[in-house]
Formats: sequence, C-alpha cells, structure tokens
Amino acid sequence: MHYLCSMKENKKAIIYQLMPRWFTNCHENCVPNGSIRQNGVGKFDEIDEPRLRSIKSLGATHVWFTGVIEHATATGYSRYGIAPCNPHVVKGKAGSPYAIRDYYDVCPDLAVKVKNRMREFEALIERTHKCGLKAIIDFVPNHVAREYESDVKPDGVRDLGDGDNLMKFFDPRNNFFYITGQEFAPNGVDLGAGDDAYREFPARATGNDCYTASPGRDDWYETIKLNYGVDPWNGSTHFNPIPPTWIQMLDILKFWAAKGVDGFRCDMAHMVPVAFWQWAIRQIKEIHPNIIFIAEIYDVALYRSYIFDGGFDYLYDKVTLYDTLRGILCDGWSASELTRCWQTVEGIGDKMLNFLENHDEQRIASRQFCGEPFKALPALVVSATMSRCPFMVYAGQELGETASDAEGYSGMDGRTTIFDYWSVPTLRRWHQGKSTVDERRLRSIYRRILRLCNSEKTLARGDFFDLMYVNQDTLDTRCQFAYLRHCDGQMTLIVANFGDQPVDTTVRIPQHALTCADLPQGDYSCEELLTGKTLITPIDSDGSIAVHIEPHNVVIWRMTPQ
Repeated sequence: MHYLCSMKENKKAIIYQLMPRWFTNCHENCVPNGSIRQNGVGKFDEIDEPRLRSIKSLGATHVWFTGVIEHATATGYSRYGIAPCNPHVVKGKAGSPYAIRDYYDVCPDLAVKVKNRMREFEALIERTHKCGLKAIIDFVPNHVAREYESDVKPDGVRDLGDGDNLMKFFDPRNNFFYITGQEFAPNGVDLGAGDDAYREFPARATGNDCYTASPGRDDWYETIKLNYGVDPWNGSTHFNPIPPTWIQMLDILKFWAAKGVDGFRCDMAHMVPVAFWQWAIRQIKEIHPNIIFIAEIYDVALYRSYIFDGGFDYLYDKVTLYDTLRGILCDGWSASELTRCWQTVEGIGDKMLNFLENHDEQRIASRQFCGEPFKALPALVVSATMSRCPFMVYAGQELGETASDAEGYSGMDGRTTIFDYWSVPTLRRWHQGKSTVDERRLRSIYRRILRLCNSEKTLARGDFFDLMYVNQDTLDTRCQFAYLRHCDGQMTLIVANFGDQPVDTTVRIPQHALTCADLPQGDYSCEELLTGKTLITPIDSDGSIAVHIEPHNVVIWRMTPQ
C-alpha cells in the first residue's frame, strides 16, 4: 500500500507562474475590452529585484513567465517595424499568448522601450538568476497565429509556411495543413468587411486539430495547426527525412535556451508526436544539460511515453490529482479517491507537476470554484506535499484572488483573463502595500507551507506511504486523508480534513510503515509544523497517534525517534 519514488533530488521545485502583462499592472479603473491605453499593462522592468525576492520568500525556486514570446494582438506597433494584426483573428484586445506571431521576438507590450524589448527581457532573466530563482518560459509548438510573420528572425531562417504546397491538404514538407479549394469561414466569428476583412484562401487547419475551413467560436480559430509529419486522415507518420517543422522548432528552442532560460513549459505537448520530443529534447540537453521540459498533457495513457520516450522532466497532473481534489472540494467526491491518484502515477510520481491554479483553471476563491480560499487549504497541502514532484502556484492564488471581473473576451468565467489588458485586484493591493487582513493571512499560510516543502527533508526528498488502508475505521474516508513521508530516520504524518466539522481521532501507523522507513518502534518526539505544538508518543507495532484537525484544515506532524 505504498510506493517508493525513484528520484533522489535534494530540493523540491516550487514554481510561481505569472503573466507579466498583468502581474505589475496597478491601473485601478480598467474597463471591459479596454485598450492598452485605457487599462495599462505590466512591464518586464517592473518585475524588479524586490518583487522577485518576495516571490522567492514564498518558497519559490522557479518563476514561469507566461506570455513572453510575441503573439497576435490588437495593439499596433507599425512604427517599430512590426506589422499590425487583423483584429478579427485576435481574441480580446491583448490577444492570446498562445497565438504566437513571431517565435524569435518578445511581446512589445511588455517593454518600456519597444526597440529595446529583447534586452529588457534578457535583463529580467539576469535579475531572476541574481535573486536565486530559475526562469521558465512557454514553448508553443502545436500552433501559431493566423498571421504568423517573423520580422526579426535570424539570417537564413524561413518563415513558417514559406514554400508550402498550397494544393495539398497534407504534405510532410509543409508546415501547415490546407483545406484546399475553401476559404477560411469560421462559424460565429465576424471576419470584417471591405479592406479591413480577414481573408485566408485556402483555409488552414485550426490549432485544436480542427481540420475544416469552418471552426467555431469556441475552437482555437485564431491559430493554425502545425504539421509534424503525421497525416491526420490515416495516422501515418512521415518522419524520414526529418520534417521541416521539426528542424524549425529545434532552432527556436536553441534560440531561447541561449537566452539563459532554465526551462520550457511546452503548451499542449501531447498534440505533438512524441518522436519529435525525443529527437529535440535530447539535442537541447546535449547543449544545456540542466534545462527542464514540462509538458502540458491531459492523456494519462501517454504519461509514460512522454517521460521515458519523449524525455520530459515533468508532466501536468491535471486529470488525476487536480481533478480529484476539485471533485472533493466541490462535488462531494470521497477523499479516499486520492489513493487512486498516486496509484495511477506509481513509479512516475516524481515526474508530475501538481497545482491548484493556472491560467487555464478557475481561481480557487472564485464563485465558480470554492468561493473562498481557506476552504482549499487541505487540497493545497496534499498537492504540495504528497510527493517530491514540483508544485506550482499561480500569481494571486496566495492572496485569494477571486477573478470576479468580466474583463472582456472570456467574460466572467472565474479565471484571470489571458486575452485582455487588466489589473488583478489582490496583486494590485499587494504591490501598493494595501493587502487586506485575510490576504496577508493567506499569503502567510502559503509561505509557511511552501517553505516547509524544502526546509523539511521528508517533504523535499522523502518517500510516500499511504495510511488509508489501515485507517478505514478511524477516519471518515469521505472527508479525511492520511499519509506519511519519510527520509533519513525521520517521518512526517500529514492528515487532511476536507470536512465541515472538526475531527478528534487516532491515526494508525502500521509496523509495515516503520519497516519501509527503516524506523524503530518506541517513543517519538513530535512537532506539529503549522502550530508548533509538541508531544511525545509511543509508536509500537500498529501503534497510533491522536490528532485534532479543524474543519478544512490539516496537521503536519514531524516525528523523530528518541
């Protein structure tokens, strides 16, 4: 009923995700669908050393800067030599950071001096490293903006689509898939009229594997699917000779790795063939052996292939742990379902990336999720301490951001917009030193828990032991979940209470757990790491420890044999 993780790393990665576009934007009177002039925008330069050191003080080891690479936007920069985008194929005023316009440039919105934008980004990476943090950026390999065009590409680099055979739906030498003989005509999308209209003939397949000239508004209609040599009609692969898209994407990865970034979060990685990742990641790591690759992936059946064949360091664990924790918090799922989560990823648990929020998911404190952030504390602890794998926090999560605004394109959906210029209220108050009492209290809790992940050796590098199988009669398995982490003569007991009532019970620690941890029977000196409470308790053969847990809370007992 336990598993031993295979990796023996000394430090657990804690990733802090932020969007520079809104992270430092303190404009207080944003209007829905507002322009950059109306609503303001954050800048690379504003993510200064004090802010980075504050992020590090939370316990972060990495910062994921989301939306760095230039993407399609309704804001014009023609005077700087950047061709304007047709607003009819841009979602929102700011545009999706996943509709890449130029793989070799950064978003001009984020620069104080647009002509100096790349140098301002490079300075941000330098500051991040100076503050003892590592930097991650997005790599978006599956799709690009409808009007992809690089104006700063290195000499000898061809634009995507340049030289494609437009008369073929699929050709392994093409970058795109062409809906021959048909004009692009998305359903429910106004492409304009007259000289301002967006026209595309022949239509190209849309990024979310929509191989038609008429994607819907809920499709990724603003993007074009890239061709990696797989014929979507019959699934046949054409990888020899190496497809041009592979070579072009490898060059892009080399370009950004040379800028000093420490990792790539690879968007929709499972929509790109694993053979490409195997080929590309190996070559990048030959040059930059410490760089990490994180896959956004939602198909559990592909997990092991993308790790062992593809070479990814970490994978999103949304469809197991995240979805289960949300089900427990919101939909009445039993806490005992968490046992199934670790069993699903047994042997690769260290390779997961755990989270409760990111740019795709609803905010915990939103009315569409928990409605308030403190209810999710047991989920926070379980997600952060269940294994040695990285844990990620989304900027504003630690302050209880509610995402209660209808900012523009996506409306009031419980998420912080990725499509519009906006200011995030909790972050704005934090930057201004005006955080509420509850915001300061929540941030303090996050800081305590995230720092424990590396200050406690059992949590940073210890093995996991599930205690549910011996506590069916002591715990209400609908609401409580208990497990151990153990390492180097010490163990930590974590008991989470997802219920609305306080719990007074005992938790059994079986002899098998002591044997696996190579720990003796006898008296143990115990400290509860969140409250500082101490006690001495005997742990004999199938012994137990008394616990009291408040509603929607946890206990974390460090246990050391005397």
